[in-house]
Amino acid sequence: MEVTMTVNGERVTRDVEPRLLLVHFLRDTLDLTGTHWGCDTSNCGACVVQVDGQPVKSCTMLAVMCHGHEVRTVEALEVDGVLDPIQQGFHERHALQCGFCTPGMLMTARALLDENPDPTVHEIRTAISGAICRCTGYKNIVSAVRWAADHEAAARQES
Repeated sequence: MEVTMTVNGERVTRDVEPRLLLVHFLRDTLDLTGTHWGCDTSNCGACVVQVDGQPVKSCTMLAVMCHGHEVRTVEALEVDGVLDPIQQGFHERHALQCGFCTPGMLMTARALLDENPDPTVHEIRTAISGAICRCTGYKNIVSAVRWAADHEAAARQES
């Protein structure tokens, strides 16, 4: 079955099996391995990407369901060597250890900040509640999202 979608700003068309999961399409067909494949049951959140700006667990979505849609992966966050504020926040606040959950957390947090540029700690915790981090205890992840929100707000004021 032929599927056409925009992935990280680039239009792609491929023939795929109708049952191919989006996570496998991204990783195996497009070689975008930043999206991690974890549980395959939508429990861990390591595979979160954005589809039309909304966070989606790509292990439970078929690639053909994205026909005509826009998909954004973690590879699209850094632009021209400049980290997205959420990536910088994870670095500044030491919000990653093993890094397995990080792509999904980044994409979930980016979607949150795009929708709500000044989230409360409770709103951040709610947004990331669908992702499991086995290493950090979430405190630094929440701090990283707040760091990014604060720095984006400061950048808007300077403009």
